[in-house]
Amino acid sequence: MGKVTLSLSLTYRYMMTSTHNLPHPDNELEPVLEPSTACYLPNDVCRQARLSRDARFDGRFFIGVKTTGIYCRSICPASPPKEQNVVYFDSAIKASQAGLRPCLRCRPDSAPESNAWQGTSTSLQRAISLIEGGSLSGENAQSLTELSARLGISSRYLSRLFNQQLGTSPKKYALYRQLMFAKQLLHQTSLSITDVAMAAGFNSIRRFNEVFKSQLLLTPTQLRKTQKVNKSAETNSQGIKLLLDYRPPYSWQDIWSFYQLRAVDSMEWLNETTYAYGRSFAFSFNEQTVTGVYEVVPVKGKNQLALTVEFEQTEHIRYLHQTVRFIRQRLDLDADMDVIEQSFEPLQNLGMKVKQGLRIPGTASVFEAGCRAVLGQQVSVIQASKLLNILVKNYGAVKRVGGREVQFFPTAESIAAASLDEFKMPESRKRALNGLGDFVAKNPFACPSKWIDIKGIGPWTIAYAQMRGESNPDVFLGGDLVIKNRIKALLLALNDLPDNKPFAIANKAEFTPKLYQRFVNNLAKQVSPWGSYLTFQLWSQNEN
Repeated sequence: MGKVTLSLSLTYRYMMTSTHNLPHPDNELEPVLEPSTACYLPNDVCRQARLSRDARFDGRFFIGVKTTGIYCRSICPASPPKEQNVVYFDSAIKASQAGLRPCLRCRPDSAPESNAWQGTSTSLQRAISLIEGGSLSGENAQSLTELSARLGISSRYLSRLFNQQLGTSPKKYALYRQLMFAKQLLHQTSLSITDVAMAAGFNSIRRFNEVFKSQLLLTPTQLRKTQKVNKSAETNSQGIKLLLDYRPPYSWQDIWSFYQLRAVDSMEWLNETTYAYGRSFAFSFNEQTVTGVYEVVPVKGKNQLALTVEFEQTEHIRYLHQTVRFIRQRLDLDADMDVIEQSFEPLQNLGMKVKQGLRIPGTASVFEAGCRAVLGQQVSVIQASKLLNILVKNYGAVKRVGGREVQFFPTAESIAAASLDEFKMPESRKRALNGLGDFVAKNPFACPSKWIDIKGIGPWTIAYAQMRGESNPDVFLGGDLVIKNRIKALLLALNDLPDNKPFAIANKAEFTPKLYQRFVNNLAKQVSPWGSYLTFQLWSQNEN
């Protein structure tokens, strides 16, 4: 069977109209949900996708099998069940709440994420993000009241949001996510059961064993005995190795090239033979700074990256779940490119060839992205890279992690106090760097939009930091010089396209700021909420 075609408008229509009112069965194996309330995608699309094992739908829905009591990914290698014996779910948690167990062959715990099932509630989306980050698990777990306070809502309202959208409570959702990560570690690594429990956010091995068996009907030890640890994803003296799945298309070579052009010596490293990319990282979690290194390399013939993580301090394994999530976000592994790229039709109508699978290559922090943006003001990419290397070499810490000496990006405090005498650049730019460091040191959790009061920090710098430092998907840098030149070339070419005459220009003299802004505003609206992907498409076109 050929590939499934699903229009963007159809996808969004189902996203916006689904009700998701789910019950709470205790020990039933057969799903009690009707397909129409369990999945925002239409049944015929799900049926075609599962029968063709279309990898573009991996993680966008799951298949509950009534006769076996399990749920599977759309790419499950097992013989497909009859249509009358399946029910579709748009998230694994809904399948679990219907009393189903995860398939041991296709391993739903390893599927790429999808945000479509979360609905449109900002509070729910923020809550899920905080829970995924470990707010309700681990030794420093918050109470539901504390989590609700961070969101500015009551715990009762938060519970109602979860029950209406997911059919479960916030704490049960957090517990499910912990179990699925633990299952992934049991499948893929040789970590001890104790380390698996700790890495998944459990404070007690006894509690871990009890919950695991009650939910999956196997103990952690029994599950591991049924599976052979993947030799490409295990634990050894060189760190913890895992396989990270993604939905195709994913143009890793473009991402790798983007990183290569902007790489910092000893902080980042790349291999031109294997296309491996690695770097140091430092992020804060519950007032704890977690430092280490990671490296990823594409797995030939599969929609996976092989990840290796090593922490500076071995006890930081308790933050492995948060670290893997952090890396997935920075590499944009969970983007649904099939949906995103359908929004680029306006660009294709202008004669521009869209690169498939072009993701957002993130940085290790929003502060790092801000510094990169400041140093990149009014200079070439190559010159900006040289300046960044000087900054890291002179003000970043050097530590030995993973058997190598690595540089870490400077802290905000170090940049705030830096003389920056090593730089041959305008004093105003130095003051902007100092000011940025000072502000972030004093306000580590402030939104980048607050940087606007820092002298020398403008909208372009803030937008760049949000795009690469926060992985914001809807940042269109229409004021960027490279993008402006690329769009100018497109408009000059419009003379041969009569349907686009309102924006056509006969020569560069007609390229007025007013016309450009009108065109950019129109384009940004058409591709929203995927403006960041439009930015990288246009940057990529300029490199050809």
